[in-house]
Amino acid sequence: MSDIIQRGLEEHLELFRSLPSLAKEIERAASLICEALRSGRKLMLCGNGGSAADSQHIAAEMAGRFVKDRRPLAAVALSTDTSTMTCIANDYTFDEVFSRQVAGLGVRGDCLLAISTSGNSRNVIRAVQTARTAGVVAIGLLGKSGGALRDICDVPIVVPSQTTARIQEAHIFIGHTLCALIEEALGLA
Repeated sequence: MSDIIQRGLEEHLELFRSLPSLAKEIERAASLICEALRSGRKLMLCGNGGSAADSQHIAAEMAGRFVKDRRPLAAVALSTDTSTMTCIANDYTFDEVFSRQVAGLGVRGDCLLAISTSGNSRNVIRAVQTARTAGVVAIGLLGKSGGALRDICDVPIVVPSQTTARIQEAHIFIGHTLCALIEEALGLA
């Protein structure tokens, strides 16, 4: 087996063995999202690059289905509307592409799942700041030290790794786990 494959698998397995330490935060995040959905509110998600893809993936699992056929859940990835994103980036700055959407779409009682492998993405930080001002619960799906987002999210879930690829692998696992917990808590599983 190639050294690259072996090293990658070893890093992945070591990281995944440590994920039970995040169970309390993951369960708290699922509970807050359920509370929002039960109240007729929504889940907004944001991130850049691979984290944007993870935002879209998790939103699709919520609005479509995760495992079984069930009613759709209100979830929207803020990275999917290119016209809105490019308008905001052009007319303001890229730092505002998510915060202006949170300001326009978010209402008190909604949740924002902010995904950043470093915890320091300026546009994600601005989205969380806007969410907090609007009474939107902010959950951080983070990595490395958690960065600046660790201290401003209501629930920071910090994957204990310095490697972006391993953090992203854990993020999608946590996203799937959130979906499973939410479906079970809402009686949809």
